[in-house]
Amino acid sequence: MKARLLFIFLFCAAAHAANGEKILRVTFQVAETGFDPVKVHDYYSGTVIEAIFDPLLTYDYLARPAKLVANAAESLPEISADGRTYVFRIRQGIYFADDPAFKGRKRELTALDYAYSFKRFYDPRHRSPYAFLFTGKIAGLDELAAQAKASGSFDYDAPVAGLQTPDRHTLVIRLKQPDLNFSYVLAFPLTGAVAREAIEAYGDESPSHPVGSGPFLLKRYVRSSKIVLAANPGYRGKLWDFAPGDDPRQREIASQMQGKRLPLLDAVEISIMEETQSRWLAFERGETDIEYQLWDVAPTFMTDDGRLRPEFVRRGIQLDRTIDPEITYLYFNMQERIGDSPNPVGGFGKERIALRRAIAMSYKVDDQIRIIRKGQAVRAEYPVPPGVAGHDPGYRSLIPYDPRAANALLEKFGYRKGPDGYRRQPDGAPLVVRNASTPTERDRQLDELLKRSLDSIGVRLEIQKERFPELLKLEKQCRLMTRMAAWIADYPDGDNFMQLLYGPNTNESNNACYRSKEFDRRYEKSRRLADGPERDRLYH
Repeated sequence: MKARLLFIFLFCAAAHAANGEKILRVTFQVAETGFDPVKVHDYYSGTVIEAIFDPLLTYDYLARPAKLVANAAESLPEISADGRTYVFRIRQGIYFADDPAFKGRKRELTALDYAYSFKRFYDPRHRSPYAFLFTGKIAGLDELAAQAKASGSFDYDAPVAGLQTPDRHTLVIRLKQPDLNFSYVLAFPLTGAVAREAIEAYGDESPSHPVGSGPFLLKRYVRSSKIVLAANPGYRGKLWDFAPGDDPRQREIASQMQGKRLPLLDAVEISIMEETQSRWLAFERGETDIEYQLWDVAPTFMTDDGRLRPEFVRRGIQLDRTIDPEITYLYFNMQERIGDSPNPVGGFGKERIALRRAIAMSYKVDDQIRIIRKGQAVRAEYPVPPGVAGHDPGYRSLIPYDPRAANALLEKFGYRKGPDGYRRQPDGAPLVVRNASTPTERDRQLDELLKRSLDSIGVRLEIQKERFPELLKLEKQCRLMTRMAAWIADYPDGDNFMQLLYGPNTNESNNACYRSKEFDRRYEKSRRLADGPERDRLYH
């Protein structure tokens, strides 16, 4: 049950305040979860973190395929011949935003800040959902994490073979084994450097008090309602110097931006609006400047052939459509129990495999694309989306849409219908599938489609409603039975999607809590291979 999202961006010129400030007004369709890089796991909080903190590397805005460029580092890393040692030179003269945690002094960004920030992903207290980016990779840190679990305290001052700072602006990272995607990891926004003084000063309130060295700082924050970012007056600035490809739109962007110093904005105002209709009305009234993922109301502003309607063109509004490197999927909790209760969809018995397969066969992805997403998505046959290394455009799923065969499969494995028309488990116990979703109109429509699908095979569905931040918390504890989730690429390689089923990533990115020795073996082997036919065979 997968679909790739077709992102729709509508945008117009940023607003000008009465005092002449350039302010960009945008919305989030779900509430943020905070702004501590080691504690978040959602796209929305991550976009704010990206504006506040500085990772070592970043991406060329226009390059396709993706191309890494230096950010806080002076250049791309020096990598040893065996692929295990990375040396970074940190740019001098980068400073954290002024903050009371620094007691009135200017605080320069140093190599020690990155060493400290990477260690935080290993600290068991944080239970970082993105620990998988580092676990098992940097020499000595897994052992330090094990000591912290035993003692209850992580020793940030302990020397670690894999993280060395021979001087203030040099960072040496030593890996246990080569990792072809490690440079990509260091461009991920959540790997931006935090200041130890700020983390220790704010403690558990750090997610509400981010202090970084990036282009913006947090000016105002009303949880689940309003986020205001202001341009960081101490930011070093960055010149736009990205070369366009052959795409006419890229050339237009480059001609407008070349040589300009970033950021161009004075502020960004973010409002939380969970309903698409509310976001669309706000945009139409001129209250926001950019909107995306408006597929619920796409026919309002877009013609059948995907162009912006003339009345919006005349208003100076622009439309940009692209297939994002993202998949949307329904996952099953694979554990046999959820808390103290049996989990009817989990486990590896033949009857449980048959049930999950029957549910997949009952669900018509094309209806989700056509009815709910208004045609603004494409079917995902493969877990690695287009634009990401490892995508296979020729792969086709072996599980068809076939409710008749799904019913026959359930009968074969002992799921008999009772007098109420709903099936029971092979042992006679009630069969109830519980799907978790947010209390939004969009998710209500998805719930209805799932219910119609399960009704067609006689499987009872219950809906569990939670706010988005609570859903993330529950799924990290393996406490949800099923959920329609999404994953957007953290880095442009298929590894980032295949790791979603890697057993050790349970409680982090593996929301299905899936554990298979055979899958783990194949995945671990794939991590040592470059993109190509040999790795593709393991993925298949």
